[in-house]
Amino acid sequence: MTGQPRQLRKPSLFAALAVAVTCFDPSARAEPSTPQRLAFPESQLEPLHWAALEGWAEDDHAAAFAAFQASCKPLVARLKWGNAKQAKKARRAADERPMRVALTEVCVRAVEADVADGAAARAFFEENFRPVQIGKLGEETGLLTGYYEPIIEGSRFPSHEYTVPVYGKPSNLVAARRARAEGAFPNKGRVGRRVGRKKLVPYHDRAEIEDGVLAGRDLEICWVKDPIDAFFMQIQGSARIKLDTGKMLRLNYAAHNGHPYTPVGRLLIERKEVSKEEMSMDRIREWMQKNPDAGQALRRENRSYVFMRETGLADDAEPTGAQGISLTPGRSIAVDSKLHVYGTPFFISAALPIESERPVTPFRRLMVAQDTGSAIVGPARADIYFGAGEEPGRIAGRIKQQGRFVMLVPRALDPVRTAEAVPVPAPRPPQPDDPPRAAPEPPAPALAYAAPPAAAVARPPLTAIPPIRPGATPAESVKAATPIPLPRPAREAPPRMAAPARPPDWLASVAPLSREAAALVSARTAPSSYDAAAADIAAAAAAPAAFAAPAVAHAAELLFEPAVLAWDVPMPRPRPQARTFARR
Repeated sequence: MTGQPRQLRKPSLFAALAVAVTCFDPSARAEPSTPQRLAFPESQLEPLHWAALEGWAEDDHAAAFAAFQASCKPLVARLKWGNAKQAKKARRAADERPMRVALTEVCVRAVEADVADGAAARAFFEENFRPVQIGKLGEETGLLTGYYEPIIEGSRFPSHEYTVPVYGKPSNLVAARRARAEGAFPNKGRVGRRVGRKKLVPYHDRAEIEDGVLAGRDLEICWVKDPIDAFFMQIQGSARIKLDTGKMLRLNYAAHNGHPYTPVGRLLIERKEVSKEEMSMDRIREWMQKNPDAGQALRRENRSYVFMRETGLADDAEPTGAQGISLTPGRSIAVDSKLHVYGTPFFISAALPIESERPVTPFRRLMVAQDTGSAIVGPARADIYFGAGEEPGRIAGRIKQQGRFVMLVPRALDPVRTAEAVPVPAPRPPQPDDPPRAAPEPPAPALAYAAPPAAAVARPPLTAIPPIRPGATPAESVKAATPIPLPRPAREAPPRMAAPARPPDWLASVAPLSREAAALVSARTAPSSYDAAAADIAAAAAAPAAFAAPAVAHAAELLFEPAVLAWDVPMPRPRPQARTFARR
């Protein structure tokens, strides 16, 4: 169940592409000199490798290529055989999105490709596309639902058995904006009833229409037995009506009354009539059948109403999607047409309740965007078409899981440039059902000295001092010291040694000089370096404040990070072996 049904359009939608692609050479693979950037607002893109797609190698690429080729044929037909009238319509409604133009180039090659088996189909996709994972900012997955085409018993004439009318589009129902395709009614935007020449007022809602406000206007296409069947037919957007004469009547979406769609399943969950885990189309139908009066009131809370039209399709033909082509069960998906271009392939990975009511069936399949719907909103949102009849309906009614969306982007586009322009998402706010998180580790203590700008203070030379006399202050020890330069470390950085246990007596003598620096030294130096480290820290502590912090930092660089030492430091004199320091 996906809200407002997918809008079903004619193939003339592809006239919009004639102008954008008339200069393409079908025999050559034209790559633009500068790859263009994709534009998906509030989305995050992650380029992937084909090997990172779990289940990609096991998919039926030949079946996926057939669905993709079906999406390409109308576009290539406009490119090759479009007449002047069609070209004029194309100029009036051209779609210049980079994805649309780049996909047209690939479609030219797809229609003429010699794809004999699944291996050739897989090679075509990998040679012409890049896999790019897409999702909302801060989200790794997107919502998957399912839809189908119901088969309902009906009649061309009303009777005591067939009492629920199925209406066609009223003549006074108008859309505020012009439809994007000739003869198509938009499934989004402002819709109403025109009063006078300019005034547009809201159209009748579901309750008014079911109470007979449109009766007697010769809008009835047929009549069905059950109002619940009529309700779900409008949600799915198409139906096969098995007439009492034995013929099959094919219906499809024509228009809607402009009122917002309200999912009745959500209302049942909020009222605790059905649990979220048990929610499905079958559970909604079961609840309405057990509660006829409450079921009618629940349906009327969804004020949206859908009008249908006859299509003339063959009895066994699949319904036509918004792209204007027949849908393919298990390969066609409905997407947000404001963001995505019809014909875009998506590799979808999820665990779905297909074989049972538990979501344990692995679903790793290449799908093609061929339909849309008002409830299908967002970059990672899809409605999977499962076919016609009761069993596809049961499966579709159970689908409401999260899945991974990998969009196949034509190589003429540059997903890296697109990813660089994507803003970093804000942290996800905590949710009530989130597991408790461990407390973050406290940050390391900062040095007590404020370092001046590097350009203003020259780095002082580091020296060692004699042992600290018992009872002497650090300043007295520094004044009596004879500076001895530290030895220069080798060019090749030695492997970092594991931190030894801290000697309490040495730490106690050094702590008054600089607790922060002493902690750094005792954690990252070897025992043989304690003497020199203590001397350096003592000298730094006694130095003027402007030199204290740079001295400590440089001591750490020399003692603990020799790999990043500046090699332009003059070679110091060797340190005399006789002058050793007793560890304090």
